[in-house]
Amino acid sequence: MWDNTLNGKGDFLGAYKYIRETCQKEIRERPDEYKRRITAWRKEPTMVRVDRPTNLSRARTLGYKAKTGYVIVRVKVRKGRRKRPKPDLGRKPGHNYKFVQPRASHQAKAEQKADKRYVNLEVLNSYLVGEDGNCKFFEVILIDANSPAVKVKVGKRRAARGLTSAGKKARGLRAKGRRKKRIRNK
Repeated sequence: MWDNTLNGKGDFLGAYKYIRETCQKEIRERPDEYKRRITAWRKEPTMVRVDRPTNLSRARTLGYKAKTGYVIVRVKVRKGRRKRPKPDLGRKPGHNYKFVQPRASHQAKAEQKADKRYVNLEVLNSYLVGEDGNCKFFEVILIDANSPAVKVKVGKRRAARGLTSAGKKARGLRAKGRRKKRIRNK
């Protein structure tokens, strides 16, 4: 008898398992279909609202449901080193550097972009859907907290405050317990 619960390895049985394996295989092996999709996405604007998630199993794992109040947005983020901001307060030796190690990951930056554009929605989570040499593409799950169909309670401006999963990782808050070492950004 089929059971849609977790099996001994922590995998979901059924269709979601195969969807997840297919998406992982696409990103690893990069078939022609994947390359065409990435090329088309690169020509689109930075943020595009999507009808349905590209990786349904990952979206469902992160809290997406196919009902009103849930929105998926694909965000394009440029890769590469980030240039430093323009120097303030004169030309000093301390200002003489070209690139800066960013405090947030590309994923956290994508969530912040979506949060800024869609002010009436809250960021729930996000996941990687593809990348090429220039850009990374993330799908950000947004929810309308005022919708009666949405039962999830979230705080205001979570992405801006670093309270999403990617934001917490960038802030070094993944370690739990006394003995685990915490590496935090200064």
